[in-house]
Amino acid sequence: MASTAVCSRCHDGFERDERIVNSGGECWHEECFVCAQCFQPFPEGTFFEFEGRKYCEHDFNMLFAPCCGKCKEFVIGRVIKAMNNNWHPECFLCQLCETQLADTGFVKNRGRALCHPCHLKEKAASSGKHICYKCHGIIEEGHIKFKMETYHPYHFNCASCGEELTASARELRGELYCLPCHDKMGIPICSACHRPIEERIVTALGKQWHVEHFVCARCEKPFLGHRHYEKNGKAYCETHYNQLFGNMCFYCSKAIISEMMCTMNKTWCEEHFFCSICDTLLNTKSKFVEFDLKPACKRCFDKFPVEMKRRLKKNEQAKFGKPK
Repeated sequence: MASTAVCSRCHDGFERDERIVNSGGECWHEECFVCAQCFQPFPEGTFFEFEGRKYCEHDFNMLFAPCCGKCKEFVIGRVIKAMNNNWHPECFLCQLCETQLADTGFVKNRGRALCHPCHLKEKAASSGKHICYKCHGIIEEGHIKFKMETYHPYHFNCASCGEELTASARELRGELYCLPCHDKMGIPICSACHRPIEERIVTALGKQWHVEHFVCARCEKPFLGHRHYEKNGKAYCETHYNQLFGNMCFYCSKAIISEMMCTMNKTWCEEHFFCSICDTLLNTKSKFVEFDLKPACKRCFDKFPVEMKRRLKKNEQAKFGKPK
């Protein structure tokens, strides 16, 4: 090292074998290579330079970096200057729809930064006019309304053939089509919501449905691949089909969905057909008599008083010809 070399900060020379920091063509004592503001060494050797002076990141931000008007953090890199403030690009948003404005531009509306579509909507609302859903322009005279959106008459047309549309228009991927053009595309229409089915499809009752729109006609719960029962052009889940059109158990008053017992002019779930006195389960081969509109097994019947048995046998003989 030449004896003429001096430290760029203290302007003293260097001792032989002394560690030297070289930055930007200048030399520094190791203890002199520090932040110009806090005089501390640079963390991991990272520094920022401004007007010939070097700063650590924290002090550089404190002295020179602008503060974001939304998140209040320092803005490093690209700075958006607008509305008398500084912003990160991702923090400068439309105050109505929160769309980023850094690359699309904005309009100052009553002290707010708005995107162009929101500005037009606000302007139209204040004048009692509508905004065209397609071009986002103000509709000066006459409009067409479709599914809660308004259009210029000349913008409400088929995206395929250009013909003027009616309320029977079909929407697909953000575009509107007349029925003939839509049918040519071969896309099925849901029989419930009358909108195109673009994903999974259910075919039932001679129609096509969105999976979530094919529901029980009684409880309106989607079948979601489970079995359904058809009656009079409608679909039902198993429970409500049996309640409406199946047999009801005399004991539990619920639809019989398993094996059924038919006797005494009544129907029973197989597991609910038991002796009304001792609860012994009965079947078609069991001997029983009707007692108080319910079955009683032969064993319990034999324990009845003689006079009661005579009346029961007489009643049973009158109904069936012979007691069991």
